[in-house]
Amino acid sequence: MLEATAPAVRPRGTRPMVTPFARSLALLGAFTPQDRWLGNRDLAERTGVPASTVSRIAQSLVLLGYLQYAPLDRKYRLAAPVLALGYGALANSALQRAARTHLQALADLQSLHVNLSTRDRLELIVLESCTGRQALPSLRLDVGARVGIASSPMGWALLAALPELERYYLMGHVERRMPREWPRLRRRLGEATAQVHEQGYCSSVSDWNRELGVVAAPVVVEGHAPLVIACMGAGAQFTRARVQRELGPRLLGAAAAIQQSVTEPGGPTP
Repeated sequence: MLEATAPAVRPRGTRPMVTPFARSLALLGAFTPQDRWLGNRDLAERTGVPASTVSRIAQSLVLLGYLQYAPLDRKYRLAAPVLALGYGALANSALQRAARTHLQALADLQSLHVNLSTRDRLELIVLESCTGRQALPSLRLDVGARVGIASSPMGWALLAALPELERYYLMGHVERRMPREWPRLRRRLGEATAQVHEQGYCSSVSDWNRELGVVAAPVVVEGHAPLVIACMGAGAQFTRARVQRELGPRLLGAAAAIQQSVTEPGGPTP
């Protein structure tokens, strides 16, 4: 189950957010690629917005064309205008266009899945996903997939790259949302943060997903939100020797190439 959402860090001196608008966006963000229809209760549980408020906002979103409503089931689904917004964001991201070539090259070379993700509140959302020629399709994370920021190797790598104040702010929200899981998550996050600071990447074999091995590294580019690049595949492919000698260094090389392609003179702009 997805973690509950939390507000993004708001810089000092800015005006308070408009709550109804923020809640509308939270409702749209509650849908995942695995969801076809969601009811008021589902949306309330995922967003923390009261069910009565969810109903009023959802009805407005239906009138605006962003949600479709099924009267018999009393459930909602995303409508085409939301898809258009998403594709517009993807198509206009120079960084993602620059990254795609490097991601696919690494995926083909290692016969793994390689993805690029960014933070959305207490989750990561996959922006780009490339698959190697012999990678197992069942282990792929598609564009739009979401994973918990504190419960996934990609999230650990991104948190490790954030300023300390922002990292602890987000960790505090996770602790309040997931009190039972927090001791385990805090320990694993601490280990991964130390890995990133020492090696530039963190790795996980079978402790996030029993069948999955993951190596993840942050990508920090000035003027862009923090990103994370990760390669993943069957856990048996991720031996310690391969991670240290091959996957880790090549992942860092891909991250550096993405950074250079965006920041060098004449490179793409946001």
